Amino acid sequence: MIDPAIEVRHLTKRYGSRTAVDDVSFAVRRGSIVGLLGPNGAGKSTTLRTVVGLSAPTEGESLVDGLPFRRLVQPSAHIGVQMDGFGFETGITARRHLEIARLAVGAPRRRVDEVLDEVGLADDARRRVKSFSTGMVQRLGLAAALIGSPRTLVLDEPSNGLDPDGIRWLRRYLRAFAEGGGSVLVSSHQLAELEHTVDEVVILQRRVLYSGALGDLVCGPGDSLEDRYFDLVEGSRA
Repeated sequence: MIDPAIEVRHLTKRYGSRTAVDDVSFAVRRGSIVGLLGPNGAGKSTTLRTVVGLSAPTEGESLVDGLPFRRLVQPSAHIGVQMDGFGFETGITARRHLEIARLAVGAPRRRVDEVLDEVGLADDARRRVKSFSTGMVQRLGLAAALIGSPRTLVLDEPSNGLDPDGIRWLRRYLRAFAEGGGSVLVSSHQLAELEHTVDEVVILQRRVLYSGALGDLVCGPGDSLEDRYFDLVEGSRA
């Protein structure tokens, strides 16, 4: 693989005596969408947090465009992040939230209108976030991730709260982003939807159970991502 957008190398993270992830390695190719899967407690959030510089590895490393996140000169131009814990001040408007995000990363003023339009919130820009549905909050989180015009997106459960039209929109948006040369690492529990979205899959249960092309995992008649996922996870517990 030449110059991946994200590379996780032999990542181990311990919290005291508990090992959250153990010797995890995978990469996200440029122009691809990679699904990060696993049951609760499998290490998905820990892995994402090391990629975006919120947690330091105990061993190994996570690289974005060949560098640890903390060594990136302008991180927002490399990677946009939508994760749990990146909340909103509910009393402000969507536009004001994005203005704050824009100022924080040094993006031009026009980016606010651009990202509002990209995520379908242009008509709701002056509404207060506290009046937003869960799906609208998800779209606002994606808009904030896009504010620095990043080449790569890291998204944690971005389809939660979206209705079927919203899920279809997100799938098309991510595919267009990848076809334009962007890269996406997305964590989700919605396996049936993810099967229609991703190019590659990484399945975790503290260690990597599978890392590779979706087509190599789901290749037999009647196979589904959900079936193969549960086979691997249950097999790891045996």
